[in-house]
Amino acid sequence: MAELLTPADPEAKHLIAHGRLEVEGRLVDASNVTLFCSVEMDGLSANAVYKPVSGERPLWDFPDGTLAGREVATYLLAAGSGIGSIPPTVLRDGPFGSGMVQLWVETSEEELVDVRAPEEVPPGWRVVLHAHDRLGEPAVLTHADTPGIRDLAVLDIIANNTDRKGGHVLAGADGGVYGVDHGICLHAEPKLRTVLWGWIGERLPEEALEKLRALPEKIYGPLGDELSEHLTGLEVSAIAERAEALAASGVFPEPGDDWRAIPWPLF
Repeated sequence: MAELLTPADPEAKHLIAHGRLEVEGRLVDASNVTLFCSVEMDGLSANAVYKPVSGERPLWDFPDGTLAGREVATYLLAAGSGIGSIPPTVLRDGPFGSGMVQLWVETSEEELVDVRAPEEVPPGWRVVLHAHDRLGEPAVLTHADTPGIRDLAVLDIIANNTDRKGGHVLAGADGGVYGVDHGICLHAEPKLRTVLWGWIGERLPEEALEKLRALPEKIYGPLGDELSEHLTGLEVSAIAERAEALAASGVFPEPGDDWRAIPWPLF
């Protein structure tokens, strides 16, 4: 039986980039064509998500490039900066043409983002939004307070993620915290929408600040060259600008008044 790889395995990216990809089913809740696949090569195997470019619906506010390319670019940004964890992600040919292929994350039963009654919020969790449920009872949008989630919150800011839903934050069975679904990220104009607002006004960790300060030089070097295969020049330079601004402020920002700051639906 082939060994099933996890995101932490060093061979995982090579496997999903070059292994034999076989479609096993479709994830019907996704807004674009999203296929569940198996991938095998040289005795190694894994599950993967395959999103063919041919199955994308055009978005008027993201006219440049492809959603698949933006998923890959966000992975490259996370891997190159060391901020946030995204499963290995590549752009390659598949059964339905070129598309994004991302290693499937086996998850635990742990919930990291949730809507709960105020008295049911676990100790230490961060409350993002107070509201009422369909019966008029108080409810809050809340998320766990862990370094992995906090790193994804920082990544959302520099990647200008406009669709960080609760279901896009995964508790891996391997103990890691992973972000997925980054097809509408990295626009040059401010579009940040995320459920991870739990640290507003708090000081960024020094480790995150060091990575942010180092990022612009990478953007104007080899990392920028990789990103340019998927993004416009303006979008690439905007990443460096966001990193510089966030490092200069030193704190988690608060939502602006120019756009809705939380995606809908929440999950």
